[in-house]
Amino acid sequence: MNEECLICSAPLEYLGEDTEMECAICHKKEISKTRCVNGHYVCNDCHTAGLDSVIGVCLRETSKDPVEIIEKMMDMPFCHMHGPEHHVMVGASLLTAYKNAGGDIDLPKALGEMMSRGKKVPGGTCGFWGACGAGISSGMFVSIISGSSPLAAEPFGLSNRMTASSLEKIGMIGGPRCCKRDSFLSILAAVDFAKEHFGVEMEKRRIVCRYSGHNNQCIGARCPFSKDRT
Repeated sequence: MNEECLICSAPLEYLGEDTEMECAICHKKEISKTRCVNGHYVCNDCHTAGLDSVIGVCLRETSKDPVEIIEKMMDMPFCHMHGPEHHVMVGASLLTAYKNAGGDIDLPKALGEMMSRGKKVPGGTCGFWGACGAGISSGMFVSIISGSSPLAAEPFGLSNRMTASSLEKIGMIGGPRCCKRDSFLSILAAVDFAKEHFGVEMEKRRIVCRYSGHNNQCIGARCPFSKDRT
């Protein structure tokens, strides 16, 4: 059994209704459906502590391959097998690769906006909202590069279509959730989308997962990135 609870490594459980929880680290109280079987709860802020370091990584990065970039983030100490950090990392890796591939954006500003937006998407959205945070992050990426807002015309449509494309690919695989799998699916969808609609061609390669041994709910050969399918 790999680590799930950040406090005691016990498996997580998902409650049927919203419940007030107290974070075992900072003692902040907030509403959630998730805790470990021993009752420990870790808030989103504590779960993503250290996430701000991805901005420095992105600003130093020269790769045009967003998967290569996000895998560097996934190897950093702050990143867990699953968690809301992926809701920022997907968009941040795409913004960085997009800029390096010739995209016309102010990268430091864009990354700051991605951090602000992505951190507002809590963990568990994939199962409770019907919208995986990794897929939403790809929509945020398109929203940022297109300057979308609730009153925009074409950018509004493009950012929603991007999210829909990612969620379609995530939904076709089914659950249980895997933040790594869903991140990769969203990134690959966004690479194709950016080429078609923005004329910017990021690099894309075949992905073979190296995280399955850390995922207690790995779906094995059903995953498109499983080494068993190579």
